[in-house]
Amino acid sequence: MNLSRRPRVLIADDHLLVAEALKSLLTPEFDLVGVVEEGRALVEAAGKLCPDVIVSDVTMPNLNGIDALVQLRQSGNRVPVVFLTMHRDASFARRALDAGASGFVLKHSAPVELVVALRAALAGQTYLTPQLAGEVMEAMKQGTARASDPLASLTARQRDTLQLLAEGCSAKEIATKLTISTRTAEFHKYQIMESLGLHSSTELIHFAIKHGLVEL
Repeated sequence: MNLSRRPRVLIADDHLLVAEALKSLLTPEFDLVGVVEEGRALVEAAGKLCPDVIVSDVTMPNLNGIDALVQLRQSGNRVPVVFLTMHRDASFARRALDAGASGFVLKHSAPVELVVALRAALAGQTYLTPQLAGEVMEAMKQGTARASDPLASLTARQRDTLQLLAEGCSAKEIATKLTISTRTAEFHKYQIMESLGLHSSTELIHFAIKHGLVEL
């Protein structure tokens, strides 16, 4: 990053009021290059706009923030990503850190912690909100976080399919969005339910909500 200019930040959040509040919070120190509302748009904008750092929600339509980060890293994009979320469960923080996140901040702490987290990310450091740090560190010591996360048993394509199913997409719509056949989309659904021990679409939706892939 060129230190003679202000850091460029990309915001990814599907809540307009949150995005507007973040603009006000970050404008004194950062240049806003864009705002996107879902994970696939985040991946695309990160490549086109070349931000110095990204602030992203976890739960977003089409592709959640953590899986969007996974796609960024798989494509070779190393831009620091700081998650800003309402999810207080330490398992979300651990999933984000495992995916390569540079920070994890709770939304109600944003006025105090977000700029600090972004500075740390730009300096190549990792910031984890103190409210979850103890739980995350303990889970890492015990090695239980990944084992207790059922999403870890799914492939990236299966997680994409699960999110779209929970958002109400049909197999045909999923096939179009993921550029696969309808039969493959249906097979992914079968594999997901088999892997997670789910027996109905209702259970699948409840699982997706519980694990932050979709909101109520």
